Amino acid sequence: MADEFYVKFWGVRGSLPCPGPDYMQFGGNTSCVELRCGSHVFVLDAGSGLRALGNDLQSEGITDFDLMLSHSHFDHICGLPFFQPLFTPGTSVRIWTGHFEDEMTGEEMLDGFMKPPFFPVTPEIFTADIQTRNFKAGDDLKLQDNISIKTARLNHPGGSVGYRFEYDGKSICYVTDTEHKPDQLDEQILQLIDGADIVIYDAMFTDDEYNQCQGYGHSTWGEGAKLCDAANVKQYVLFHHCPSHDDVFLSALDKKLQALRPGTLIAREGLVLNP
Repeated sequence: MADEFYVKFWGVRGSLPCPGPDYMQFGGNTSCVELRCGSHVFVLDAGSGLRALGNDLQSEGITDFDLMLSHSHFDHICGLPFFQPLFTPGTSVRIWTGHFEDEMTGEEMLDGFMKPPFFPVTPEIFTADIQTRNFKAGDDLKLQDNISIKTARLNHPGGSVGYRFEYDGKSICYVTDTEHKPDQLDEQILQLIDGADIVIYDAMFTDDEYNQCQGYGHSTWGEGAKLCDAANVKQYVLFHHCPSHDDVFLSALDKKLQALRPGTLIAREGLVLNP
């Protein structure tokens, strides 16, 4: 529909896919989110959840979309070789990268990732029209007159990018793989999410876990709540769940969240949100 604006979660985990019965409720695939701005399709990150999303796009007959990477650590790109649209002639895909802290390009990243001994075949097997678009974190991206995309650099080893999508007077922010400073709120994130309708945030750790994992490049659900409160965000969504946080853990956390901050959501595969 011309006026629809929503996100759908296809992968919500961080670091490592987690199959098995303990991960059925929230899902075990790594980061992948579908975002629709009217008829325009965006794919946010290419974790293991990308495979199922690709099959869905194929069945819907979608042949043109943009893939926006937060960064290129393995858990965010491992779905690329299994993304069916890339093997479909006539499909156009633009892959956007803005996180590199050196002079690497998106094309070089893809070529380096898909080659022996890390992978048996190279990107030459793809038959879709694939274009790589490189930008600098902090740039504003203009793809269409009615879609505005703002970006910000996040605090993550090797770099990461946060995105704010604005469409039809609403806004959705995707802020994953970032580490906060314990004594202050991140001003770049505050500016990016200011007054947003939905903020998807890297809530990988509890406070106790974070104390043992400083330097890993991830944040906590409590820090996400502070940022969303300070920026007057309407809907806060926890994302990038730690592999050790199974359904029992996240269900218990959900109950705690509803008591502390009613309306907060924990991302799960299949969840669809409209601002």
